[in-house]
This record gives sequence, structure tokens and C-alpha cells, in this order.
Amino acid sequence: MDPVYLDHNATTPLDERVLEAMLPYLRADFGNASSRHELGTRARKAVDRAREQVAEAVGAQPSQVVFVSGGSEANNLFIKGAAAFLKPSQILVSAVEHPCVAKPAQELTRQGWECRRIAVDGEGRLDLDDYEAALTRPTGIVSVMLANNETGVIQDVARIAQRGREAGAWVHSDAVQALGKMEVDFRALRVHALTVSAHKVYGPKGAAALVLDKRVSVRGLISGGGHEGGMRAGTENVPAIVGMGLACELARARWREDAERLACLREQLERGVARLGAVIFGADAVRIPNTSYFAFEGIEGETLVIELDRLGFCVASGSACSSLKTGPSEVLLAMGVAPELARGAVRVSLGRGNTPAQVDAFLQALGGVVARLRRLSALAL
Repeated sequence: MDPVYLDHNATTPLDERVLEAMLPYLRADFGNASSRHELGTRARKAVDRAREQVAEAVGAQPSQVVFVSGGSEANNLFIKGAAAFLKPSQILVSAVEHPCVAKPAQELTRQGWECRRIAVDGEGRLDLDDYEAALTRPTGIVSVMLANNETGVIQDVARIAQRGREAGAWVHSDAVQALGKMEVDFRALRVHALTVSAHKVYGPKGAAALVLDKRVSVRGLISGGGHEGGMRAGTENVPAIVGMGLACELARARWREDAERLACLREQLERGVARLGAVIFGADAVRIPNTSYFAFEGIEGETLVIELDRLGFCVASGSACSSLKTGPSEVLLAMGVAPELARGAVRVSLGRGNTPAQVDAFLQALGGVVARLRRLSALAL
């Protein structure tokens, strides 16, 4: 039996239409987009078209889209690049940010910045009182993700950004997990910068974008030939950029349809795990519709992941980008979850290819694993 893939927040399978769009630029149209001959001109037109598609998907202008290699690079580009133009002050990040925001923010302390983590409540929502208190001090940068990669909890970024602007800060949001699962509108969010990534929306790995307000100055991390308007030197990855453009176009066209279907699947899933005695994290908050994060008391999440994998179900114990770290989820600890329970966390993230029958099969397998592990635990006592 082929594995049942339930880890779409880690990455998504490549859409066949996206692959077909990419293939010509891996074969006959292999030109460098900076070359002045015919093959280079074709590549440049393809990159320009992809830039338009990404911009349309997030309600921005093509000139605001900077292509990079991934969401981590885009987040680092804004945080470090913006800091290079600002007098060191305070950078605010939520306590549940992805490491590719939290770490560069912390690294700014070497340059005289103060990194302040804004607390979240028990559901993973930003503590707005703590945020308001932090803004009473001079603040240069604010970065709060739109949807959390572990819990799926959505932040009120428009409100957060408005207050950040009023305080004179440049505001960024990591929307990597949000695109394709909810409406993502650069203008409505009121941010100065937004990060999106191709491989989370059935596009290729190796392509992402930083969408940037032109009134904000950001210094590039990579110096060289002045590619991407001087923001990111290096020969453009034309096939991946083309794939990202189409993937974003498709995500924009069908996110409502996908969201409705995935919400039904998640409801089916969470009814089942609740019957098995799971604690569901962020259940009372507004979440992206495909994500469920839960734990069983007394059972290690990594053990569940391994046992489920043996039965043909691919799930995660947290963020794939942090999978080499041991210990409980930092996101759950920030939410006030006890370390013993946080170590049991398992994330299921649904996608276009999943079906009600697969969810039923997963619940049956999960029930068997949980029952067996509970028996073994009882014997050990």
C-alpha cells in the first residue's frame, strides 16, 4: 500500500500541471534570464510572468515580488536586510514564530538590537496587551506569522500591523503556511513585507518570494550581479520560479474550495482523536482548515510518529524544520502546555489528495497504536 501522506505543512506533492509548466525550462528553454539572446529572453519573459502570478495571488504589484530560494531566506532577507537600514532598537516577534524568524531576530542582538518575544495565550493567539506594552518602547521591526506551522492558529495580522505602523515599526509576516488555505491579501494585511513559498502550495522546492513595500529599504544578503532589482544576486532558478508562479495562481483560484473540503476532513479527524482521549491544541482559536495538533497523555509523540509510519501513515511530531531538535515543542511551551504533554504532540496536516476513507483508516490505525502503547505503559508500572 502506498503511504497515506498527512504532512502537508512540511511540504506538498508537486501538482502535475506545475510540473508540465516547468519542464520546458529544464529542457529546450534552458537559457539564463539575464542573457540578451533568444533563449535568455524566453527565460526572462517566463520569470516576469511568474512574478505577475505571485503578485496576483497575494494582492500585490509584480515589482514588489522578490524571488528567493525559500521561506527561510525570505524571512532572513527582511529581518537582517531591514535592520541594516535602521538604527538599532527593539525587534518584536511572537513567541510562536518559526525558527527562521526567531533566530535571525535573536542574532540582531549582536548588533545592538533588543529582541522581545511577545507572549501568546493558551490557544496560541498573540497577547495583544503584551504587544501594546512592548510598543511603548522604540521599535524598529515587528514580525508575526499569519498562520502557525504547528497549530495552524491564525493571527490578527492586520490589527497587529496597524499598531506596529502607528508605533513607527516596519512590519513583516511569514505567510508560508497561510497561502492556499485562506485569503492572503498584502494590502489588507497592512504589512510592509510578506513571505510566501512554493512547496507549501503544490509547487517546487527551491522557490519562494518576499513581497515588499517599495517604501521600505532592505539590504540584500547576497551581493553580486544585481539580480531581482539588486535584492538577491544569483542566476534565477527559472524552472522553479515558473512552477511557483503557476502554483500560486492555482492556489488563488481554488483556496475556498480546498478550505471547505479540508475543514470537513479535519472535523472528521478531530471527532475521532477526541474519542480516543486526545488533547487538541488551539482548538478554540481560528485556524487554517487543514491542520490538527494533538497529544495523548503519557505517550511520546515521536513514538506515535514512528509506529504510524510503520503502518503507512506519514505524520509529524512538530515542524519538519525543527525535527532534529529533541525536547517538547517551543510553540506548545509558549502556549503554557506542560512539557510532559507537549512531548506527546502529533501534527496531522491534510491536503488535496486526502479522502474521508484515509482519515477513517488513520483513526483506526491510531486507535490501535494508542491502545497498545497504553497497555505497555500500564505493564511497566
